[in-house]
Amino acid sequence: MKTYLLTLLLCLCSTFIFAQNGLPKGFAPFEQDMMDEYLESRAALSAGITNPPAFDVRTMAEWEEIQSLVITWTSYTQILREIVRHAKEECEVIIVCSNPTSVQNYLANGGVDMNNVTLLQEDYDSVWMRDYGGNTVYSEDLDQLVMVDWIYNRPRPDDDLVPEAVAALKNIPLYTTTTAPYDLMNTGGNFMSDGFGTAFASELVLDENDGNGGSSITYPNHSETEIDNIMEEFMGIDRYIKMTVLPYDAIHHIDMHMKLLDEETLLVGEYPAGTADGPQIEANIQYVLSNFTSMFGTPYKIVRMEMPPDANDNYPDDGSGWNTGDYRTFTNSVIINKTILVPTYEEFYDTTALRIYEENMPGYKVVGIDCNDIITASGALHCITKAVGANNPLLISHQALEDTPSTSDYEVNAYARHASGVSSANLYYRLNSSTTYQSVSMTLTDPANYTWTANIPGQPIGTTIFYYVEANSNSGKQQVRPMTAPEGYWKFKVEGNPVANENIGEISTNMEAVFPNPANAITCIPLSADKALNATISLIDVFGKTIEVIYEGAIPAGDSKYFFYAANYPAGTYFVQLKTEEGSVVQKVMVK
Repeated sequence: MKTYLLTLLLCLCSTFIFAQNGLPKGFAPFEQDMMDEYLESRAALSAGITNPPAFDVRTMAEWEEIQSLVITWTSYTQILREIVRHAKEECEVIIVCSNPTSVQNYLANGGVDMNNVTLLQEDYDSVWMRDYGGNTVYSEDLDQLVMVDWIYNRPRPDDDLVPEAVAALKNIPLYTTTTAPYDLMNTGGNFMSDGFGTAFASELVLDENDGNGGSSITYPNHSETEIDNIMEEFMGIDRYIKMTVLPYDAIHHIDMHMKLLDEETLLVGEYPAGTADGPQIEANIQYVLSNFTSMFGTPYKIVRMEMPPDANDNYPDDGSGWNTGDYRTFTNSVIINKTILVPTYEEFYDTTALRIYEENMPGYKVVGIDCNDIITASGALHCITKAVGANNPLLISHQALEDTPSTSDYEVNAYARHASGVSSANLYYRLNSSTTYQSVSMTLTDPANYTWTANIPGQPIGTTIFYYVEANSNSGKQQVRPMTAPEGYWKFKVEGNPVANENIGEISTNMEAVFPNPANAITCIPLSADKALNATISLIDVFGKTIEVIYEGAIPAGDSKYFFYAANYPAGTYFVQLKTEEGSVVQKVMVK
């Protein structure tokens, strides 16, 4: 251990630039050769519990209630100060630092007081808290909060011990994956959870645990099945979705181009066609859409977000091993209870990005923070923050209702769970531009699955319905979902059925599921016909108007495919109609 620390000290002294600007998110030039000694010493350093929890566990999602946000005070202090300014209005901010007085003075000079701020004086190596911070995990019945800490994938022993200090400060049990057979190296920037057992990552997690990282046998050496088992035992992840690493992002952390906004919505970075990591990102998303559904059993909804060029209009895609353009990203945001902090760069691009967040996360306070300094190090706001979940959370989950042609009642089902039990739940809804919500008591219809149900009364065609769910625990805690309600809400529209008056008969041609759906680019309409016949395939809006005849003519027997380009149309609900002399069928398509 002494030899390792001496080596680290000599390397740091010989690379003064990193002392000035902070260690990078990736490896510093001297760090790769230090991994063996670091990993050999890692198990001895940890004071955490090295066996998995003896109870079923669930990893928190980012949009859940948190009690604290943790940052490390080192490089990029102007950005850190802005994080503190906004985050402390939502929760406690814990600042890991070496000089508390200096931090307090810097905050005060920028007009930030110490209310809701805790200074934790501890050793550290870098600013990248997301990657080495502990993960919030709950017992399945939510009565126990623990933290889980992986082996950090950088030779930075002080960083790797920060979770112990935070856990001790908050009096939270800490579990660590540091000892065989549970030794696992992982990084927080390459992990996102839906809160119900599904997690996303790049295949970096496989590469860093295949035993081939260096000459020492101390490198974790696990098959994918073994990795999945460790994640399930320590974190309750029973579906670990892994995607191909990107060619130009260097660090292979998915938070640089993806983000879960809720249980079924993926925010995905998008480059101009054929540029940078765009093709591989799109291939990865199509892989997810083709092989996995959300926790509700429905396709994931995709929201696209532009990945802007740097100040010189360059993208990170020259393929030389060093990026020509900074890896600017808007997906590297952080959700802090009712506030979302979003990295910004130039007003031309920022305005659209902030609007997309506001449209998809109604009621949240969306705040942009200039990240031009830090993005050169391949990181932004998500990379330098880590949340500690709330004690005794009241967990609510609901699949938002889709636009519908029905004028009958609309059933709302919500999952609501608390350690003390849920005593009551209520559904609130309002119509069109009304600001007054009406309430409906919900009934516990499925106790085994914690499901509460109520109906919104049927409404006329053209009505937009806004709604949210409230739950109350036996202990007196109250929670709403969306967390920003009543300012935040889910909404759906009662639409006219464009073929309501048609005589729809049994036809010999089957229109299979249109994909991708939601759509925003080339969209496929698969058909399967028992016999050749003439047909018309049309795209129809919610008012029943044909806006495009996609195909008109002979349909061959067997399988065939037809296409339309969804990007030509405004976002909203549409219908694909297949009409033959035998009758017609209609399928709803969402354009994003």
